[in-house]
Amino acid sequence: MTRTTLILMAVAGSALLLAGAFAFQYLGGLAPCTLCLWQRWPHAAAVGLGGLALALGGRVWPMLGALAALTTAGIGLYHVGVEQAWWAGLAACSAGSIAGISTADLLNPEVMVAAPVRCDAVAWSLAGVSMAGWNTALSGGLAGLWVWAAQR
Repeated sequence: MTRTTLILMAVAGSALLLAGAFAFQYLGGLAPCTLCLWQRWPHAAAVGLGGLALALGGRVWPMLGALAALTTAGIGLYHVGVEQAWWAGLAACSAGSIAGISTADLLNPEVMVAAPVRCDAVAWSLAGVSMAGWNTALSGGLAGLWVWAAQR
């Protein structure tokens, strides 16, 4: 495979994972937790890095793409551990948080305050693997594509 093909595959993978996350949120009604949101940013960075890799050439951009993919995979692995109770999660989303909501809104019965989204609860799974688990596995594969592209 050519370097360009590998980069395009890695970029498409991150773009599809982002599109899937937004589809679950906006079409499926599954609000993301803090860790879910954190997993999105490295995918967005990988898409941008892919554009730079194609435009500028060189090995640094694909290696940074691999780092972005490994970052989201690492956050995903941490999230899986929180979901499985292997370790404690963030206090802001594992215990339920009302951070960022004003006291006036909390006390006003006419203001709808959404329940906090928990990081330690699996919102959706396929074949027993949560979205965070799928992100971890697929992002690891994307990191491999990026490294392969860097070697071309």
